Amino acid sequence: MTETNASPIYWSAPQKIAFRFILQLFTLYIIFNPNGVLPYTEVIAEYYIKPFHTLIPWLAQHVLHLAQPIIVFTNGSGDTTYDYMMILFIATVAAIGTLIWSIADRRSRNYNKLFYWLCVIVRYYVGITMLSYGFVKIIKLQFPSPSPGRLVQSIGNASPMGLAWTYMGYSRGFNYFTGIAEVSCGLLLFFRKTTTLGAVLGLVVAGNIMAINYCFDVPVKLLSTTLVLMSLFLLSKDAGRLINFFFLNKTAPPSEIEPHRFRLKWKNVTLSVFKYILLVYLLVSNINDDIKAATQYGDAAVKPHLYGIYDIQTYVLNKDTVAPLTTNINRWRKLMVGASGRAMVKKMNDSTENYTFRSDIKAHTIVMFTDADTVNKYYFNYAESGKTKLILTGKCGIDSLHISLEKFDLNKFRLNNRGFHWINEYPYNK
Repeated sequence: MTETNASPIYWSAPQKIAFRFILQLFTLYIIFNPNGVLPYTEVIAEYYIKPFHTLIPWLAQHVLHLAQPIIVFTNGSGDTTYDYMMILFIATVAAIGTLIWSIADRRSRNYNKLFYWLCVIVRYYVGITMLSYGFVKIIKLQFPSPSPGRLVQSIGNASPMGLAWTYMGYSRGFNYFTGIAEVSCGLLLFFRKTTTLGAVLGLVVAGNIMAINYCFDVPVKLLSTTLVLMSLFLLSKDAGRLINFFFLNKTAPPSEIEPHRFRLKWKNVTLSVFKYILLVYLLVSNINDDIKAATQYGDAAVKPHLYGIYDIQTYVLNKDTVAPLTTNINRWRKLMVGASGRAMVKKMNDSTENYTFRSDIKAHTIVMFTDADTVNKYYFNYAESGKTKLILTGKCGIDSLHISLEKFDLNKFRLNNRGFHWINEYPYNK
């Protein structure tokens, strides 16, 4: 008879207390941080999360006495003060719940069934998240190629997160590599027999994500840390087996992976059918949505007609030619037209300013304005001469402008023209 790592009949008191806390902690985290993959989950979450936008700031002000009121909630950043307060709130509720549960339930010998179902919930949550993470890399949507503005930005002026995004966005191959690893992890976690391998891969993949988030100040530290903790939780059942195999050179018996079945057969069949429908839905929706998004604003999107970097040749303000001196701080040095209706102007003193950029190809007109000042706009008529010459004529407020520009060849950047080489006689580290 094959020896297996069967579920223990008796749990120690510390094991039961730890499990009670972890079950409540993970369950509450998932409820308050839905990954938004399933349809309508985000809409439903808005209804029960919205009251906490009042409760959490109140607790921060009246219980913790934070110096600044909480007015910003979860957005592109998942590391807001509100998010940290929510983690503290969840952990506190879980601790109180654990205390009450431990007092009320002293006779339970184990929580094997609850442990099994918590593992199912956690591996689906991590798996769904990993599929989402992976496909936006395989389709190269999360990390776009360096834009014209990014190409002329000095490394010293880049934010740590911007540097990480440029590093990842430069290489399509590296996006494939990391994306395939994340998708593989997600798929493995959907099946009991491959859960351990999926959790090991999840620990490595989520650990890498967490390291990038911490080391490059990416504001998704809380989620990535949670994914690492969840991967460790999924491995906890097999900790002894893994230690025996990897460190002690001892026999590692098969793990007990039999599912907890319902007595009624139709319930078991329904769950199996639901799992495969869910998996197919996740694959189709992720691929379809990401491909559609990539054609709208990713690398596969059509570049604007004026996309590129333009060097300013002459800059005439109110009929006076402004010399290209660093003391003329309002004179433009470069115009960088990017995608998604954005542009950047680099001044003579190397300062930059971001603009919303709207062009009409048929009318040959351009409107530019900053987010901070939507009143004082640049209105230009533009004319093109050949493939590289551009003339802007227009006004900003009461000032008239006449600007001649020369388009810069993006392939002249070393980052764009170096490419890949199997053979390097010497390191090319510039």
